[in-house]
Amino acid sequence: MQLHDLAPAPGSRKNRKKVGRGPGSGMGKTSTRGHKGLKARSGGNVRPGFEGGQMPIYRRLPKRGFFNIFKTNNAILNVTDLDRFEDGATIDIDSLRDAGMVKGRVDG
Repeated sequence: MQLHDLAPAPGSRKNRKKVGRGPGSGMGKTSTRGHKGLKARSGGNVRPGFEGGQMPIYRRLPKRGFFNIFKTNNAILNVTDLDRFEDGATIDIDSLRDAGMVKGRVDG
């Protein structure tokens, strides 16, 4: 067997459908898009969530939740992490940030 003897398995390679190439092809004129309508236009298609004019589910269901402007971000520390500091040292946000234990904005 040589490299030029290789061929794909029958039925594994399919030619793509050529549309809009004359009436003899059976797919001319409207190019399988039908007559008029949104999906017949260039660049036209329904948006995600469109349900054919029925009220979509994301508008039927009520909104949930809110954004809490009083939320506090607490730093989570293990007691074993505090062993890095010397005995009697003052531990505050700045010292924790310098040690790399706290990142970003922390309220408490």
